[in-house]
Amino acid sequence: MAEGFLKSFDTDLEVYSAGTQPSGEVHPKAIQVMKEKGIDISNGYPKKVDRFLNEAFDYVITVCDDARETCPVFLGEVKERLHLGFEDPAKATGTAAEILNEFRRIRDLIESAFYDLYKNKISREGK
Repeated sequence: MAEGFLKSFDTDLEVYSAGTQPSGEVHPKAIQVMKEKGIDISNGYPKKVDRFLNEAFDYVITVCDDARETCPVFLGEVKERLHLGFEDPAKATGTAAEILNEFRRIRDLIESAFYDLYKNKISREGK
């Protein structure tokens, strides 16, 4: 979801999303709640972070609660490393409606945090 939001804020950004233990597909509920915001992430696919470890990045941003501890060391040049932790909505329990609402809640938190980061830091550095 973070990748989708960043790309929606600025189509010139190069954004890559990866995980330490990626699932086989983008969660259908993540696709659904992002579509509610007008963002299509259905063509995305989970990638393992290992494929990016030697790349250079302006930012490496961990988003899962435990990702800061489990994220491997990037060997390429990284200008800044940030942690914006969110609960994993895929671990939510309850009724179908409750789980969907948890995806929406986390989506909205991600949107707000990443918009603030984009507006206050990323977009200013690009100017």
